Amino acid sequence: MPTVEPPTRTELEAAAFRTLVEHLRQRTDVQNIDLMNLAGFCRNCLAKWYRAAAEERGQAMSYDAARELVYGMPYDEWRARFQTESSTAAKAGFERSHG
Repeated sequence: MPTVEPPTRTELEAAAFRTLVEHLRQRTDVQNIDLMNLAGFCRNCLAKWYRAAAEERGQAMSYDAARELVYGMPYDEWRARFQTESSTAAKAGFERSHG
């Protein structure tokens, strides 16, 4: 594994995270259940991890605030605009892997 100085590593990781979040904001056609079934995480997981990282550093943050950072809008707005009914196959896949 290449050696990268800690401050540079943090900057690179932060840039990669921002790119991932922006990519997910653009791919509103990809549902969270699909992400969970294929990758084992979703936008809500990213928000939970973000909130946990903030709190580990003494920064208070609500789950709703973290989700808004990830989704780029309030979660309820994103759901109303982009969330679709999950297929039976997607629900079954989720149950198999997370049930």
